[in-house]
Amino acid sequence: MPAKKSYSVAELEGKANEIREDIIQLLVKAGSGHTAGPLGMADVFCALYFKVLKHDPKNPLWKDRDRLILSNGHICPVRYVAMAHAGYFPREWLGAFRRIDSMLEGHPSVKKIPALETSSGPLGEGLSQACGFALAARMDNAKYHTWCLLSDGEHQEGMTWEAAMLAGKYRLSNLTAIIDRNNIQIDGNTEDVMPLEPLREKYEAFGWHVEDVNGHDMRQIISTLEEAKAIQEKPTCVIMNTVAGKGVAFAENDYRWHGITPDVEQAREALRELRTLHGKIESEMD
Repeated sequence: MPAKKSYSVAELEGKANEIREDIIQLLVKAGSGHTAGPLGMADVFCALYFKVLKHDPKNPLWKDRDRLILSNGHICPVRYVAMAHAGYFPREWLGAFRRIDSMLEGHPSVKKIPALETSSGPLGEGLSQACGFALAARMDNAKYHTWCLLSDGEHQEGMTWEAAMLAGKYRLSNLTAIIDRNNIQIDGNTEDVMPLEPLREKYEAFGWHVEDVNGHDMRQIISTLEEAKAIQEKPTCVIMNTVAGKGVAFAENDYRWHGITPDVEQAREALRELRTLHGKIESEMD
């Protein structure tokens, strides 16, 4: 496994905030995309790419790499930015998000980015795909871990629960599901549209080990994900309780920001807030 730079929790928190800044700039330049989910998952993706994942940006198809499945592909801005910061491609390429012929499509394409395992767009498919990777690893006696990022809203899809049952049946201990529990979806709050609770108990009933985590506590995120790799008896589900639009006051916990982008003035306000949050000098957009 390639050697990793050791980051302190404080450094990772700073890096997560830089990821949020790049997300804002990427979105306002594209003029389309999703805002709330990517901002809310910046801490989790930072922890994955800079601490938890077994991966090598210089060798993206390394056979022993962990497999990361992004089921809720619409939050791809946070994955693209995290990958750029990790060294998969230059950060300058982020400016081409959603442009014709860009590798950074509005939903991730495995044909465009070799480091991806799957393409994603239609919600509800990722956990089934992740089960396939985990089963294949078991059959091949491979040592990689499979991670699946899911939205809470896509748990209204029946296919997700079929996959949850299968993972429990086969005790896929090499599989961890990470749920972005931000309680919103495109047309309202999840508990108003189609209630999901008790979410933890549902996964436990299907034979999963479940952890509830503050999705913005870097230390807790890392310790929980590292623990998940050590669970040997069953698959693990980590419910990441996040704030949609985290770090940008006008977007936080507002479902209307699920699928829209800030305009130039809103982006300036967001960047000032993010930069002030971590003691940086306020400045206009780059």
